[in-house]
Amino acid sequence: MKQQAKKVLKQQVEEEEVLCCCEYVNRHGERSHVAACCCDCEDLDDACDRFLKREPQKAESLSQITAVVSDRIRVPWLWGGAQKLDLSIIPPLILLPALLHLAAFHFLLGVAVLTALPGLVLWYYYFTHRKKGRTLFFLSLALFSLGYMYYLFVSEVLPRGDVGRAEVAAVSVGVVLTLMALLHTKRDPGVVRPVHSTVTYHSPLPDRDSSLSGGRRDVSTTATNRAGSPEMNESSQRNWCSACGVVRPPRAGHCRICGVCVQRLDHHCVWINSCVGQANHRSFLLTLAFFLTTSLYGVSLVLRSVCPQQNRLTALLYCPGVYDQYSTALCFTCAWYSSIVTGGLLHLLLVQLVNISYNVTEREARAALREKTARKACWGLVVDTGVHSRGLRGNWSEFMTMGDQLKSSSPADLV
Repeated sequence: MKQQAKKVLKQQVEEEEVLCCCEYVNRHGERSHVAACCCDCEDLDDACDRFLKREPQKAESLSQITAVVSDRIRVPWLWGGAQKLDLSIIPPLILLPALLHLAAFHFLLGVAVLTALPGLVLWYYYFTHRKKGRTLFFLSLALFSLGYMYYLFVSEVLPRGDVGRAEVAAVSVGVVLTLMALLHTKRDPGVVRPVHSTVTYHSPLPDRDSSLSGGRRDVSTTATNRAGSPEMNESSQRNWCSACGVVRPPRAGHCRICGVCVQRLDHHCVWINSCVGQANHRSFLLTLAFFLTTSLYGVSLVLRSVCPQQNRLTALLYCPGVYDQYSTALCFTCAWYSSIVTGGLLHLLLVQLVNISYNVTEREARAALREKTARKACWGLVVDTGVHSRGLRGNWSEFMTMGDQLKSSSPADLV
């Protein structure tokens, strides 16, 4: 007993020791340092040794090396020691500037890069979506694209003297509002959590006089404890989520990427690395609106600067002499890239507005299309399930107030 107590005390002392900015606890639970990132590389040494000897690699060699590398790439941090850096953040920071600068050298290079870039992003999306894996690649690409476009706007377009201070201030305010709305969207989509409730049964104890308690006994229980009990009705059993241990409210769904149940789940958005649900759906639309407004306005200012003699609507398709100077070619290429991103997000916003008008979530629309129970119109843009619709005005009224309903709902409503 004394030895066990000493071990527990030793572990508590070790946990209470504060890590310095360059120290961290590795995946084996051992204390390590960022300067020792190249030490004790047995897995890598074994793989290189087998490669030089022309021996077949072990099946788990690549996964082990990837796990070691991802665990050792850390950023020094003042609070809590060195923080782990997700490797999926890095590719957009390198590829996006390199490809945009490459596309600015020649018109044909620009066509090739701006055609291949969306294809690569879509391929990676379907690759990660099939594995149901969570990645920061798309969030990193979205944030870096916004920041890098703003940087090029200030460093390349502003010195040309064609943009006034008020226009720069408008673009800056748009960028700030987009980031603030995105931050609010990522706070909480409306996760369904296990609810602890007290249930009172008015039946006497079998081994006790009922007059002592007035024929009543109080039993504290939780929704998770009553999951497998026969007292649950058929609806609760159908909506029970075994992964989260909760009873899902109506229209809630389980996200296999985030691993949680979300109230009125619409979809999992890879661009914000979070679910869109009842609590953040309105701020998600606000983020899209701010970004699209800022992007369209910024692209129009860039085209006015690099193609002053052309109409802004046709300057993207025809702008003679734009590739004579590398600076103007880079600005023109970035305007094309921003236009492609804006077109994709504009389609997403349009789909969201149509779904809200018919009171259907993206998840419900896909399920109805699979089961062939929905009515399609406008080449699949409109999907009407006819289940929750209350008319255009009623649907939008419900959408605008559903966040307030979430705050005022009582725990009993979730069970």
